[in-house]
Amino acid sequence: MKLLRLSGVALLVAGLVAAFSGPALAQGTASPQEIVKKVQEAAAFLGKSGESGLAEFNNKESNWVWKDTYIFVYDCGKGTIAAHSQQPGLIGKRLAGLKDVKGTLFFVQLCDAAKKPGGAWVEYWWPKPGTMEPSRKISFMLQAGSSPYQVGAGIYDDKMSLDQLDKVVK
Repeated sequence: MKLLRLSGVALLVAGLVAAFSGPALAQGTASPQEIVKKVQEAAAFLGKSGESGLAEFNNKESNWVWKDTYIFVYDCGKGTIAAHSQQPGLIGKRLAGLKDVKGTLFFVQLCDAAKKPGGAWVEYWWPKPGTMEPSRKISFMLQAGSSPYQVGAGIYDDKMSLDQLDKVVK
C-alpha cells in the first residue's frame, strides 16, 4: 500500500515538473514586460467573466499561450489549479503545500504576490523542459478582479533580480 502511495506521489511530481517547467510552446522567449502585460489582460478578462472564462485558459490554441509560456489560473482560497492549458489533469489539484527543491512553498508565495496591488514576481526553482536539474523560474501573479482567481505566467531567467522585475510592473 505504501508503494502505491509513493508511486502516486511520484506521478504527481512528474506531472507537476512537466506542467510548471514552461514547456517549449513556440519560437521565442517571452520578456518580463510581455508576461506582465499578458497577466494584466488575463486578470481583467477573468475579473469580468468569472468562472465562465476559465475554459479560455485551458485551450492550448488560445491567445493565453504564447512563445515559451502560458497563463495559468489558481484559486488561492481553495489552494487548487483552476485552469491550465498545458496540464489539464492538474485542474482541481491541491498544490498549496508543494515545495520547490529549496523548500519554498511557492504557491503560497504566488498567492501572497497576487494580494499586492498590481501583483508581484515570485522566484522558485523548477526543472526546465527536458531537464531534471532545477533552474530559477520567475512568475508574475495578479488577482483577477473580484473573482476568486489569481492569474500568472512564468519564464526562466537567472539574470534579473526581483527588484528589477518589480520595476517592470510600475
